[in-house]
Amino acid sequence: MKINDIINELEKLAPGALQEDYDNAGLLIGNKDEECTGILVSLDVTEKVIEEAKAKKCNLIISHHPLIFKGIRKITGNNYVSRTIINSIKNDIAVFAIHTNLDNVSHGVNGKIAEKLGLKNCSTLLPKDNQLKKLVTFAPVQNAEDVRNALFVAGAGAIGKYSECSYNIFGEGTFKAGEGAEPYVGKQGVRHNEPEIRIEVILPFHLRNTIIQSLKQVHPYEEVAYYIQPLDNQDEYTGSGLVGNLARSIEPQELLERLKQQFDLSIIRHTDFASDRIERVAVCGGAGFFLLQNAISAGAQAFITSDIKYHDFFDADGRILMADIGHFESEQFTIELISDILSKKYPNFAVLKSQTRTNPVRYFT
Repeated sequence: MKINDIINELEKLAPGALQEDYDNAGLLIGNKDEECTGILVSLDVTEKVIEEAKAKKCNLIISHHPLIFKGIRKITGNNYVSRTIINSIKNDIAVFAIHTNLDNVSHGVNGKIAEKLGLKNCSTLLPKDNQLKKLVTFAPVQNAEDVRNALFVAGAGAIGKYSECSYNIFGEGTFKAGEGAEPYVGKQGVRHNEPEIRIEVILPFHLRNTIIQSLKQVHPYEEVAYYIQPLDNQDEYTGSGLVGNLARSIEPQELLERLKQQFDLSIIRHTDFASDRIERVAVCGGAGFFLLQNAISAGAQAFITSDIKYHDFFDADGRILMADIGHFESEQFTIELISDILSKKYPNFAVLKSQTRTNPVRYFT
């Protein structure tokens, strides 16, 4: 199995096109055509993680945070990023990052946090815009089912938990084949009338080219008629943060105790309790303060995230319990998420969870 095979599976989990503009997810170091000897999943990539991968004979590290994030002008070993790059290349270890694209899918980082807290009926706090398009095409009646199936297999027609969604209208198309054409039906120079089905499907923008290619491969016409329309609809399953409901309302103190237990926390920074009971909770792994107003608008009584600055705590303003559990702590289960998915896909292949604790923050308690 090649490294590219693993990358393709990760792209299905969280397409690279969903990463934020400032991000640097994807294959950062290595050759995708190399054979993969083993996978080590980590939250960060450090020199110790490289040594761990080497010791465990893994030549692919999959991390959440990109090792190469800011611009690098020199690789001289004068900082941990530079030294880690040198060591990974020396040991022929590839490095792949799956960062904000994994944050931006509902089954990703935030979905794992919600699972740990027991949240149900979750929805995205801030759905991404311009992710959905509508494809309209026309196929002869006898070929319509093959065309639909090809579109579905390529990823079109998915709406939330439903797949193979389409709208179909019977009609009649006309065309006249010109000189040099080889029409599927009809004759050159003669206008032809053909019973057709108009097929409409929704598609995610990042799969546009793949879906168009599949359409052209299966469609019988020499020239395939289709057009793509932009939609104002938001993709409710793609975007930042999640909000969901607990099985029962609990006291704020109980929520904090649950956080300490589930996330192995020694400290939680939080605002004053804003209500006596909490049932609806918003979450965002990593630095999620920018979603505070979205959490409040979604009716959450508590918002769990990290990297909140001192003055930002004032913005809770008695409307919501805001809790900072730490960046590493909020995303630590990403390792479990990625390794479990890959282990199920490749049950006979070595997919290992890193035992190196990469959290650079220490707590004196």
